[in-house]
Amino acid sequence: MMRLPKFSYLVPQTITDAAKMMGDAGPAGQFVAGGTDLYPNMKRRQQTPQTVISVGRLKELHQIAGDGQAGLRIGAGVTLTDICEHPVINRDYPAVARAAKLISTPILRNMGTIGGNLLLDTRCNYYDQNYEWRKGINFCLKKDGDVCWVAPGSSKCWAVQSSDLVPLMVAMGARVRLVSTVGDRMVTAEGLYNDDGIDYLHKRPDELLTEIHLPPVNNWRAIYKKLRRRGAFDFPVLGVGAALNFAADGTLVDARIVLGGIAPAPVQVAEAAHVLVGQPLDTERIAAAAEACYVKARPLDNTDHMMNWRKQMTRPFVTRALEELKR
Repeated sequence: MMRLPKFSYLVPQTITDAAKMMGDAGPAGQFVAGGTDLYPNMKRRQQTPQTVISVGRLKELHQIAGDGQAGLRIGAGVTLTDICEHPVINRDYPAVARAAKLISTPILRNMGTIGGNLLLDTRCNYYDQNYEWRKGINFCLKKDGDVCWVAPGSSKCWAVQSSDLVPLMVAMGARVRLVSTVGDRMVTAEGLYNDDGIDYLHKRPDELLTEIHLPPVNNWRAIYKKLRRRGAFDFPVLGVGAALNFAADGTLVDARIVLGGIAPAPVQVAEAAHVLVGQPLDTERIAAAAEACYVKARPLDNTDHMMNWRKQMTRPFVTRALEELKR
């Protein structure tokens, strides 16, 4: 049985208290909400904080306000189940509700939060193992070792960004609020992620993610498609987030297609958007966008399924996403 290491457990009453506690804890501190990612990592000794600060009871993090006309503000502590079931989200941002429903299992969605999913640790077959297994291969570059076993000649960690909501949030142009003792700042979802399996967030350890802001819907339509071995529980080995803005005549004013599950950060395919914008969403344009995504997708052998097959699946998954968004 894998057991948690010893740690101090703090429960702040407000966001300000949480930020102060983290400031006092320093690098040895870690925030936790649902714990569905952090606690398993601690059991495997991938993360070993000496102080864990629980923000799960902060009321400010559980609020949802706004709508599709004005934009929606979602507290980072809102559970994935609440995202799936919230009437305004289902009415105005149905792609978000559907993407959340694809995450893990009902029990874990009851515990996991939208903020936790956006900050999900990068994953890799050589990293997500117990301590003894990792010790047997002399660890890996991401934790305790000096070699990336996915690409031994590389100085970069290639652990994969495996969140279901991240590709969709980037495609939709979401923003997030980060709070610390030195103030707060707004960051675009796209700007939150860094293409490095170790240093995978443009976020300081002392910053607490408090809110996610979705822009007004206007003429945007969005969708998320997920490839995984089983119909539930599994992380994506390919995720496709797409958002399209249609003009009155059916031509595309703007488009964003983002791939997840294939690299340390979400991959926005500008070439796919280029072939779509200013054109009607017909079969020819969809095929061209899918091809552009296929060319851009370069998965490595560090998750489930063969990497070449995962690359091949980019075409049909992008095609299905765009076909469903077609008017």
